[in-house]
Amino acid sequence: MSGADIAGLIAAGVFAILVALLALPIIKLGKVFDELTVTIRSLNNETTPLIGEVTKTVASTNAQIEKVDNITSNVSDASANVSALSSLVTSTVGQPLIKVAAFSHGIRKAVKGDGSAATGSRPAASTTAGQERPGTSPKGH
Repeated sequence: MSGADIAGLIAAGVFAILVALLALPIIKLGKVFDELTVTIRSLNNETTPLIGEVTKTVASTNAQIEKVDNITSNVSDASANVSALSSLVTSTVGQPLIKVAAFSHGIRKAVKGDGSAATGSRPAASTTAGQERPGTSPKGH
């Protein structure tokens, strides 16, 4: 055996040891993949019924939202009807009430005999000789 043959045998031995050392992590990685596969299957088996329940919940929620939408529409219609009724009552009852109030005020003034109701002005303030009305000044000043 020559030196080259011995060097080749040593290199082959080192390569065999290296492959053996690298085989251990690869085997462990295979076990990790097996556990990952089991976990994914378990997760898939648990998720499928959960998705079915979520679908039922969403359908039920949509039905409730449709009911609330109908209720909201009815309330909106009722509000519009109340507004129209309020406007109708205001126009049919409010205007005549204002006219009655004005008429009764005029009658009250006429019965009282004030006299200012007919002219719509106040009586003039009288001044005595030598006295001035407030807010006026003598001539020439």
